[in-house]
Amino acid sequence: MADEKRIATRVSYGETLVELGAEHDDFLVFDADLAAATQTAKFKAAFPDRFYNAGIAEGNMMGLAAGVATTGRVAFASTFAMFAAGRAYEQIRNSIGYPHLNVKIGATHAGISVGEDGATHQCNEDIALMRTIPGMTVVVPADDVETRAATRCAYATDGPFYLRLGRLAAPVINDPENYEFELGRAIVMREGTDATVVACGLMVSAALEAADALAAEGISVEVVNMHTVKPLDEDTLLASAAKTGHVVTVEEHSVIGGLGEACAAVLCEKSPVPMRRVGVQDVYGESGPALELLDKYGLNAEGIAAAVREVLA
Repeated sequence: MADEKRIATRVSYGETLVELGAEHDDFLVFDADLAAATQTAKFKAAFPDRFYNAGIAEGNMMGLAAGVATTGRVAFASTFAMFAAGRAYEQIRNSIGYPHLNVKIGATHAGISVGEDGATHQCNEDIALMRTIPGMTVVVPADDVETRAATRCAYATDGPFYLRLGRLAAPVINDPENYEFELGRAIVMREGTDATVVACGLMVSAALEAADALAAEGISVEVVNMHTVKPLDEDTLLASAAKTGHVVTVEEHSVIGGLGEACAAVLCEKSPVPMRRVGVQDVYGESGPALELLDKYGLNAEGIAAAVREVLA
């Protein structure tokens, strides 16, 4: 798989903002002094009069975006996930979520794969935080193709929208010629009969790799790309769980409050099955090369395969 195409989802986001900017003149883009890293600098270069740098003041940036949204325009606000969901949580909750404004939060550098920036910048809690805000849509795209579609969806969707993006280049697993993104509708990437693996973001490609490895052992795994964590596609989850009888969730996020607990809540109430959650196990991250960290924390094909074997035992 060394020759596979890899593109960081933050890059896809930045390029799609430029495309949208050429098609629509009713939105502005804000950043908090990280435009080169979040890739909004591309939009700034193309449309300098529609871009604003709020400086290292993330709460203020969210307030500015909210203000623009009250005028009937759309606002995109971008910074690292730690500073968006973490530092600016109160402003997002009260100034954006409460009045249900059209602010789209493009949060980059999420999860362990931030790598060398270390624990202070590795936000493994943002999905949990954003899920709790009433009316907030939460999307975690898996690759370049899905990110481009999700960014366009964010623009077109009414209300607050949290788009979780990564620093690390992710394998491109979707074909742009036939890919269709539907908000709140999961995608069955691979059919299976023995166990279901529900994944989002960077972990979707790892789940597909795990399914390949397990197939060699005679274990048939269904892989579900749950790109929309909120609203969760309960129908697809329940149908797959009923089919296989075993569920493993995997996310580059804490096992507390994220995709795993969202799925567990649905399954517990409506169709209990044996389940395991793969993710960050209630610990902080650390500084190191991204791929090595993913391996250390079990956020790889081997970790997923081990969880599948365990749930089937």
